[in-house]
Amino acid sequence: CCCFHQERAAVFSLYRRYCRGTFALRLEHFIVADQHGHTKEGGCLPQFPQVDNLSHDSLIRRAASLVTDSSSTFLSQTTLALIDAITEYSKAVHTLIALQRRYLTSLGKLSPAEEDSIWQVIIGQRAKVNDRQDECKRFESTWVSAVKMCETAAEAAYTSGAEHASVTMRTNIQVALSQVDEAQKLSLDADKKLAETKVMEIERMAQYAASLQNNDEEEVPEAYLRED
Repeated sequence: CCCFHQERAAVFSLYRRYCRGTFALRLEHFIVADQHGHTKEGGCLPQFPQVDNLSHDSLIRRAASLVTDSSSTFLSQTTLALIDAITEYSKAVHTLIALQRRYLTSLGKLSPAEEDSIWQVIIGQRAKVNDRQDECKRFESTWVSAVKMCETAAEAAYTSGAEHASVTMRTNIQVALSQVDEAQKLSLDADKKLAETKVMEIERMAQYAASLQNNDEEEVPEAYLRED
C-alpha cells in the first residue's frame, strides 16, 4: 500500500513538472512570435496597440470622432431631403401659378364645361402644393434637429481634444446652412409670385363681375322697350 502511494505521488510530480515545462515553452513561443510578428509555422499573430494609445483621453477622442462622423452623415441626408422637398414645392407652386394665369387670361371665353375642367385641375394642384409644403415642414424639423446634434457633436469633439473633427463638423454645418438657404430663396420667390397671382386673380374677377353687371344693366332697358 505504501509503495502504491509512493508511485502515485511520483507520477503526479512528473506530470506537474511536465505541465510547467510545456506552459513555459508555449509562453516563450508566444513571446518570440509576438516580437517578430509571426509564429514558427508562419501564421500571423494580432498586433496589439501600445498601452498609451488606450488611455481614457485617446478613447474619448476616438469616440468623439465617431460621433462627428455619424452626425455628419445624418446632417447630409436630412439636408438632401429638405432641399429636394423645397425644390418639389417650388415646382408645384410655379405650376399652380401657370394654371391660374391661364385661367385668368381665358376668363369669359370658356364654356361652363371647360371652366369646370380647368378649376378641377387648379384645385388638384393646390392640394399638391399643400402636400409639398407639409413635406417641407416635416423635413425641415428633422433637419433642424440634425443641425443641433452636429453643433453639440462639434463642441464635444473640441472639448475632448479632437480639434480636427470639430473643425470638420462646423464646416459641414456651414455648408448645409448655405445650401438650404439657397433652396429656401427659390421657394420664397415662388411664394411671392403666387401671392402676386392671387392679387391679380382678385382684380380680374372683380373686373369680370363688373363687366357682367354692366352688360345686364344695358340689356334691361332693351327688354323694357320690347315689352312696350
